[in-house]
Parts: sequence; structure tokens; C-alpha cells
Amino acid sequence: MKNPVPQAASLLLEKLLLLVHVRPLSAGSGEEPPAAAAPGYYDTSCFKRGDLLEVPRTLFIHFGIYLGENRVAHLMPDILPALTGDRRQIQQVVTNKRLILGVITKTASIRVDTVEDFAYGGSILVNHMDRLFEDQVLGSEEAARRAEKLVGTTAYSLLWNNCEHFVTYCRYGAPVSFQTDKFCETVKMIIRDQRSVLASVLVGLASIVCLGLAPSTTLPTIIVPFFLWMAG
Repeated sequence: MKNPVPQAASLLLEKLLLLVHVRPLSAGSGEEPPAAAAPGYYDTSCFKRGDLLEVPRTLFIHFGIYLGENRVAHLMPDILPALTGDRRQIQQVVTNKRLILGVITKTASIRVDTVEDFAYGGSILVNHMDRLFEDQVLGSEEAARRAEKLVGTTAYSLLWNNCEHFVTYCRYGAPVSFQTDKFCETVKMIIRDQRSVLASVLVGLASIVCLGLAPSTTLPTIIVPFFLWMAG
């Protein structure tokens, strides 16, 4: 049986790297996804108002609700709405700096962009999550209306209020994030594995050797392994 710890640690690192806005690449999965629009070309005639759109990216999946007429509502971390009320300025494409500062300050906006700007060159899956909610799918018009009603500045949390929470509320009536659930399970797996205690001790000892004996190095070396041991 494969050791789950390296795989869990790798996933944890990937989730932490969500702060970096990476250009999307196709993401593999255990089953074949439904047909997706080819990167760089989007035939919006196959989208219906209220559809849930997914764009698999390198480390995560971005979600939006199609509003019709080549418009997609989606939640993005963005510092600018907290600094200015100029809609023309806010509506410009979110830069890496705006996105990262939005994550840090927990500020976001639910904005309406073209399909091209939303997908950013990635393939688009349509209503791929419907199979997970079965009878909970709301009407397409209701989903679109919910999305339109929420457009504007909102609070942001990487784990508790992200783009997936937004679309699942609009289309299924309840804010849910499977990416958050998977991340939390990974963290639990790492904490419960007692080898994490040994690893934290070694890192702490290495910091003492490199930086010298000081409260900033000694206390974490004692406290972090203790809490990991107790949690495990």
C-alpha cells in the first residue's frame, strides 16, 4: 500500500499555492468528463442561461454561472472594490497583484465577464456537478437570478467563501465546496500521522542549528510538535 503522507503533503502544498494565479492547464481525473469547449475557442450557443461552468486549472477548479449573451458571473478575490467605487476601473481584468491582495485582505467581488475572460484559455465543463446533487438542481432561471442578485463586492475566504460556494448556492441552493472538504481532509491526515511530529522536530532542530538558540526558534520547536502529538 502506498504511503499517503507524501501525497497528502503534496496536495497541501498545492492548495497553499492557490495564492499564485497560474495560467490554466488541463487537469486529469479518474473518470472521463463531459465534452468541454476547446481552449481558446468558445461556442456559447451550447451554453444555456443558468448553466454552471467549470474551468479545470493546474491546482484548482474555477467556477461561474452563465447568464446568457456571452456573460459569466463568478467570484474572484480582488482588492480594488475596497479601494474605489469606480466601476470601469473595477471591471478591468483582475491582475495578479489585485488577486493576491484580495486573498490577503479577504476581499472579493462577484463580477460579470465574458466567457473568454472567465475561462482564461482553459477548457469549460458544463453542469458537471449536477450528478452530485441529483434532485437538488434549481431551475436555470432561478440560478441565473441568484447569481445576478449577488453581483458586487463580497467577503472572501479561501476555504469558506470561494467561487465554488457561490455557484453551488446559485444552482443547488446551498453553498458547498468539495475542494475545501478535500483540503481539510488532507490537513487532518497529515496531523494524525505521527511522523509529522518527527518532521516538525527535525525542522525545528535545523532552525536552531542555522539561526542559533533563541525564543523564536526554540519555542516553535517545542510547541508545534507537542500540539501535533496531542492532535494525533
